[in-house]
Amino acid sequence: MKLDPTVLKDWQIAEAAEAHMKPIAQLARDMGLHDDEFIPHGRNLGRVDFARTMARIQDLPQGKYVDVTAITPTPLGEGKTTTTLGLVQGLGKLGHRVIGAIRQPSAGPTFNVKGSAAGGGLSQCVPMTPFSIRLTGDIDAITNAHNLCMVALTARMQHEHNYDDAQLAKRKLRRLDIDPARVHIKWAIDFCAQALRKITIGQGDKMDGFEMPSGFQISVSSELMAILAVTTDLKDMRARIGRMVVASSRDGRDITTADLEVAGAMTAWMVETINPNLIQTLEGQPVLVHAGPFANIAIGQSSIIADRIGTRLSEYLVTESGFAADIGFEKFWNLKCRFSGLRPSAVVIVATVRALKMHGGGPAVKAGVALDAAYTQENLALVEAGCQNLVAHIETVIKSGVRPVVCINKFHTDSAAEVACIRRIAEQHGALCALSDHWRHGGEGARELAEAVVTACSAPNNFRFLYDLTMPLRERIALIAREVYGADGVSYTPEALAKAERLEADPGAATMGTCMVKSHLSISHDPTLKGRPRGWTLPIRDFLSYKGAGFICPVAGDIKLMPGTGSNPAFRNIDVNTATGHVTGMF
Repeated sequence: MKLDPTVLKDWQIAEAAEAHMKPIAQLARDMGLHDDEFIPHGRNLGRVDFARTMARIQDLPQGKYVDVTAITPTPLGEGKTTTTLGLVQGLGKLGHRVIGAIRQPSAGPTFNVKGSAAGGGLSQCVPMTPFSIRLTGDIDAITNAHNLCMVALTARMQHEHNYDDAQLAKRKLRRLDIDPARVHIKWAIDFCAQALRKITIGQGDKMDGFEMPSGFQISVSSELMAILAVTTDLKDMRARIGRMVVASSRDGRDITTADLEVAGAMTAWMVETINPNLIQTLEGQPVLVHAGPFANIAIGQSSIIADRIGTRLSEYLVTESGFAADIGFEKFWNLKCRFSGLRPSAVVIVATVRALKMHGGGPAVKAGVALDAAYTQENLALVEAGCQNLVAHIETVIKSGVRPVVCINKFHTDSAAEVACIRRIAEQHGALCALSDHWRHGGEGARELAEAVVTACSAPNNFRFLYDLTMPLRERIALIAREVYGADGVSYTPEALAKAERLEADPGAATMGTCMVKSHLSISHDPTLKGRPRGWTLPIRDFLSYKGAGFICPVAGDIKLMPGTGSNPAFRNIDVNTATGHVTGMF
């Protein structure tokens, strides 16, 4: 089957390829699963029974563990998932047993500007439509479990407002004295619905709830998604959900899901999500899909569970981290690897000529707007200037003790001289470098990249964390700001400083991981600062507490938990062929 991505759209390639997919049960057997370890979901989807599988394979040797990250992207993205799947296919072309591990996309970006996160061209995963919209229901389960928590919280506030202590005791409730001004979570919906960012709930009489300001966050920003990414088994998931802090009392105590007596019911909604989803690449390699996006706020990684399964059933497990190395890889390095105990064998940094030109001073890049000619014509000066951004990310990966592989994700407008410039600078700064044309040629186009990754995995590395958990919170923030972002220092608003002091004095929070929250469009907090910003200070304005997931989130800049839908969203192009039932126009 010959498909040309220069002629066909991604959804057309996926639709044509789906007729030739491996039967899902065969895919499961080929990856080493026993029949009782695979849970089918229709003809083309399945789940891996985590508990049964890990009980059998936990003592098997671990395969090579590869993380894919990137330079700071343009708003168009630079093909990180496409590269991840291309590398999986390329390693397959070299004859290796390989598994991919990626995140499930949010419906918000899928139906908005970004489109599907299934890869692209001839480096995709299939079936595309269920992967992009429903899969097997993990995000729906997270949404329902999250909103059940909000139901429990708001109902408790209503009852405490309406009843005295004796009446509460009669109903077997104790007064939590929840402060309506310090409710830390919102309702969840998996769309980019800016009109729901701020709402008022409980309007009416006393039977209609407690009236107060509220709002919605996108489902994948829920702490439950972060818990799914870092949990190690069902017992661990149940404990983490019970530790979620959802509000504060008037005297400053944490109010948890356990206090609301809703943690067990939330886990009941989540229980099936612990089993990773199974799909495949266009070339028939298995891909585990588990956990979700939103790396500029949450952890932005596929799950520890998927990685533990994949590294024991393959020679190479290829996963990816959200956004660039300053965000996604830094969290992979200092959070995910710390929680999982797994250590990377190689790290791939995806770069494109167009993104480097932007960082070198090229015109603004906007989604939905045609690229300026500067991005389609040779301009070595822009490329060389923009490589300062690439060098910053190379240095970040090297600080982890792992030698990076720079992947130049090829576009047809790239010139040989521009590619040579990037290769020269990457190698001068200690990275291996490979040109990859996986979008156009699939695994065959990723051979050079796959060979470079095999070389990197064969070399010894000295993986080490950037900080120890005994380091005080503000010292960690300063270290990340200086060593990863290149900031001169850190500033705090008075409110953020007070929260930092409280967190450092809290024994339960003091040794948690640090999950930074900032823009993905710059190494700094300011999305307008391109390249490698110098002479700036990182401003911390708030802290989010994810005690269930096990980390504290310092917030730099203005980050919204609910994105907005643009004026030309993807849903305008999506429809259904009523004769076949196939979804068209997905991307």
